[in-house]
Amino acid sequence: MTQCHDFSCALPAQVAAHPAPAPVLSAAVEAAPTIDFFHDVVCGWCYVMSPRLRQVARELGLRVRQRSFVLQASRAEMVARFGSMEQAKQTILGHWEACARHDDTQRIDIEGMRRETFEYPSGLAGALACQAAQILEGDEAHWNLFDAIQHAHMSAHRNIGDAEVLLDIATHTGFERNAFARCMESAEALNMVHQDLALARRLGLRSIPTLIAQGLPPLQTQPLNMLRERLRVLLG
Repeated sequence: MTQCHDFSCALPAQVAAHPAPAPVLSAAVEAAPTIDFFHDVVCGWCYVMSPRLRQVARELGLRVRQRSFVLQASRAEMVARFGSMEQAKQTILGHWEACARHDDTQRIDIEGMRRETFEYPSGLAGALACQAAQILEGDEAHWNLFDAIQHAHMSAHRNIGDAEVLLDIATHTGFERNAFARCMESAEALNMVHQDLALARRLGLRSIPTLIAQGLPPLQTQPLNMLRERLRVLLG
């Protein structure tokens, strides 16, 4: 099953990659140092990490590229990893408890999600929505929507496996509903999800959240001050 360690969620030992062309990180010199942020909308540690990364990126003038890393892409994968959908929810909410202990603002509503009757969602639908935002408006829109979906999931305990819920969130963040729906359902959005996962495989990543930046080892969830100091070295 998916393994959540102290500060990350990881894939099981044997997981086949989706067949997709594997992009490579650009070697071009950017105006600002660039970080690739690999995440999943259902990942509690990503919810803890994202606001810290936003703050540090803003303080240091860093560019953050958003990358989808879907831990389970379907109900069938959830059952294969956890044994049943009931066990999936029970196990994952246990991971939420660990995340809540490290969240800076205590936003995670474990009991609210426990009371909900819908099955715990996989991350694919949310990743497609985030990639639709990427296609339409770029990295910042992707990140804004990612954070909004995570808030809906972990703080408002909404069913982010439901396309209509995702469209409501996207519309609330400023997208035109019908155009966004077409983009979310497109082959391009799905291919971008697969490309990000293929890139993660090439980089040897097995857990999220993970930050990748030239000259640094992969970074996962850590306290704000430590994250700031680790990323400060990118400024030279």
